[in-house]
Amino acid sequence: MSFEDLKLAAPLLKAVAELGYTQPTPIQTKAIPHALTGTDVLGCAQTGTGKTAAFALPILHRLMEMPAALPGKIRVLVLSPTRELAAQIDESFRAYGRYTGLRFAVIFGGVNQNPQTDSLRKGVDVLVATPGRLLDLIEQRFVDLSGVQFLVLDEADRMLDMGFILDIRRIVALVPKARQTLFFSATMPPEIRRLADTILNRPVNVEAAPPATTAEKVNQSLYYVGGREKSILLAHLLSTLKYSRVLVFVKTKHGADRVVKQMRRWGIAAEAIHGDKTQGARTRALENFKSLKTRILIATDIAARGLDIDDISHVINYDIPHEAETYVHRIGRTGRAGASGEAISFCSVEDFGSLSDIQRLVGRKIPELKANDPAYLQRLQNPDRGAAPLPDLEEVAEHVHAHRSRGARGQRARGRNPRGHRDSRDHDSRERVRDREPLPPPSPALADGGERFEAMDRESAYESASLDYFKPQRPESSPRAKAKAKALPPVKPAQGLPRRSQG
Repeated sequence: MSFEDLKLAAPLLKAVAELGYTQPTPIQTKAIPHALTGTDVLGCAQTGTGKTAAFALPILHRLMEMPAALPGKIRVLVLSPTRELAAQIDESFRAYGRYTGLRFAVIFGGVNQNPQTDSLRKGVDVLVATPGRLLDLIEQRFVDLSGVQFLVLDEADRMLDMGFILDIRRIVALVPKARQTLFFSATMPPEIRRLADTILNRPVNVEAAPPATTAEKVNQSLYYVGGREKSILLAHLLSTLKYSRVLVFVKTKHGADRVVKQMRRWGIAAEAIHGDKTQGARTRALENFKSLKTRILIATDIAARGLDIDDISHVINYDIPHEAETYVHRIGRTGRAGASGEAISFCSVEDFGSLSDIQRLVGRKIPELKANDPAYLQRLQNPDRGAAPLPDLEEVAEHVHAHRSRGARGQRARGRNPRGHRDSRDHDSRERVRDREPLPPPSPALADGGERFEAMDRESAYESASLDYFKPQRPESSPRAKAKAKALPPVKPAQGLPRRSQG
């Protein structure tokens, strides 16, 4: 079957042909005909099989057949669990609908909302959103869902895992009941079935593969390795394997940053992506990974969904996930669109239980590999031998002013004395700090009693300010202060009270 056989509109067929799509995937072949008739669809397919096109193409086709919407009315709402997946879906809609004349927008948290609200004011046909930012803009009255005709929930099981169930119910209550709903997920646990029953209206069930099935062309393997040896084994594999791009999954955000530093210690360039990084940093890391500027990306499970990047040759599970379904999503980042890939997992003693759950879910035993390469054993004995460390990726610490108060302490720190007389060279000094130029070596105290301002790191600035703040005060010596002190009655100890315990 070809895309022409699906009877899609000509602008869509032209866009699909330019993207290099020749034949629809199984999930697209089964879901698109039902979606074109206006029927609700409950779709389940393994990750990397083209679920986005399975709901985007029929929606765009139907929008072209319908009359134009009223100004300010959103016609399609697509809910996504993560920012990266939302951006990915928006890019797909724009690519498929480049010749349709429809308007698209994406909204998610972690960035300034002003560009997003500006797009909404201009009018949007298709809106892709994460639940949190969507509800925020609804409360601010930037978003009106009364005109939604198509509702899509993508990666619904992930939204359930992330605790979005109440947000989803609130959003669904704001959408008209007379709508078409498309519900897609890579796994279909009982909780998702119950959620689908409350949202869908007599849906058609579509499954391109059994739930939680891994891609056929992904070769899975396993190393039994101790926790302290994982970083050394990873460095060895990244130094010996032939790869195009490698995606390494870890459990925690701190662990991702730690692995990046360990790899750079051995001269291996890598970047990290996780929820503690700003959205700008996450976007830059993904762009570097896509453009091959960085070939190794260390990620938490935030990247297990929504990463539609071709030519990821290897996925390495540095930490085996607790949830067996997450394993399916992780290794689905490779072997996409019929390509082959490698999935390698590191298993330590504490991971035996999770490994058993994974093998039970995928219905096979993952083959074991032996870490007995002489080069690895040599590196294990002497980890620092032959290492060529790369510069640290941490940003250069900014110069911090010792104190910014308007009082005497702040003035002394900025090169003034408490009476307001500025050091004649203070202006030049501050200009150099502003331009981030290196300062000359510190000079002794100036003749007029002022102190030379100099840039310092944050800890030193805090220490200096604290020492200045807690400096003991000189006793008051003015006649008025002495008279006031004499007028106060002396403090006498209380009589007859029990003695306090010294314990």
